[in-house]
Amino acid sequence: MSILTRTITVSPWQVALERYRGRPTVVLDAGRHKRPRRAQHEYVDMRRQSGVLAVQEIPTADALTVKVSVAHTWHVGDAVAFAERSAEPWAEVYLAIQVALRDALTGLTAEQVVALPRVELGSRVRAAVAGVATDVGIVVDEVVVKDVVLPAEIRSAAAEVAVGRHRAQAQLEAARAQTAALRSLANGA
Repeated sequence: MSILTRTITVSPWQVALERYRGRPTVVLDAGRHKRPRRAQHEYVDMRRQSGVLAVQEIPTADALTVKVSVAHTWHVGDAVAFAERSAEPWAEVYLAIQVALRDALTGLTAEQVVALPRVELGSRVRAAVAGVATDVGIVVDEVVVKDVVLPAEIRSAAAEVAVGRHRAQAQLEAARAQTAALRSLANGA
């Protein structure tokens, strides 16, 4: 934008924050606006955005470490707070999600963590983060717990149990078939 331009254009998905000679910040909605001579303008994108937290390794009450992956969606609710209250507003919310996730899983065993409904866990984290997010002008729309992964040793032990259960079932079927065959032979004799 040139200094000689007397208007600014704000796109439908954003707002412009106008700062002029120490006066309170003015929020300019979509459209064309007159530009005061020495005013400064900052654009804030108001569209919904999504992201993924790095995989979190969280210790459980039974001294195992589970890996939890989380996705989130958010948008700017208060453009002035977003631009003026924090140098990195999303970093504050990101940290709050990490801490809330750890707090939600503290004291649970690995079995309880895996059995916990993901929707309920996501709702807990979202509710815990709402205050921090609102303070910096962000609205967290959704927090989704994508995956809860147990350590490899526990996964392989669970797989062995499942395989053993299927083998036992196969042996039981084979024994039933042998019993039926013996009965048939005994009845035939």
